[in-house]
Amino acid sequence: MQYLTGKQEFWGLEFEVTPAVLIPRPETEHVMEVALARLGERGLKIHMDSGAPRETLRVADVGTGSGCLAVALAWELPHAEVFATDISAPALEIARRNAARHEVAARIHFSQGDLLNNLENTDVRTAGAEHAAPAATQVGPRFDLIVSNPPYIARNDAAQLQREVRDHEPHAALFAGPTGVEMYQRLIDQARDLLRHRGILVLELGHDSAEHVRAIFDAQLAWTEVAITMDLAGIPRVLAAERAR
Repeated sequence: MQYLTGKQEFWGLEFEVTPAVLIPRPETEHVMEVALARLGERGLKIHMDSGAPRETLRVADVGTGSGCLAVALAWELPHAEVFATDISAPALEIARRNAARHEVAARIHFSQGDLLNNLENTDVRTAGAEHAAPAATQVGPRFDLIVSNPPYIARNDAAQLQREVRDHEPHAALFAGPTGVEMYQRLIDQARDLLRHRGILVLELGHDSAEHVRAIFDAQLAWTEVAITMDLAGIPRVLAAERAR
């Protein structure tokens, strides 16, 4: 239905959707809630973490798809500079249009690439939207917040998906590999290297993936304040952690 109407609401905002992007789900709003709560605890949400002005809050959305997380975060955080990545060029075009629709395109840099690979030593302007604001050539380990709703469905579970999902939504946004947890290790390792001290990582979890993903964090000394949030159905839905050092 969303592809027929070409729109879907997320976080109180209307987003354009096409078969090039995953349809935003209500469950992903928990990523927003956790991210904003974590920033609020640190005084970063309203730019009041210290008595003196600081650098611009820098946020990354990995696998942005329709841009729902990137746009909603830019909307909620007017002092933030947002970097949105996706491996799909058609998805990025939809995300750009959604950013323009909600008048936040000047603060979002769109970049095509695999996870965070192209944000470490790449000029993000080369892959940005035509509306993207100027950015430093080297991003480096400077993010305050990284969020992601990565692919997390196992290829082996494809037959169990609802037909409207399996047959119409982009497989690159749905399937992570044979087990469904393949993306998490790489994403966590990259985020560790790109977050500031006490930078925040917020990930949406796939079904039955919480134990596996939590174990990745527990095996690394780089993380602290690791916590899992349940969705309204009582399913572990979001994991958040802070970079300890």
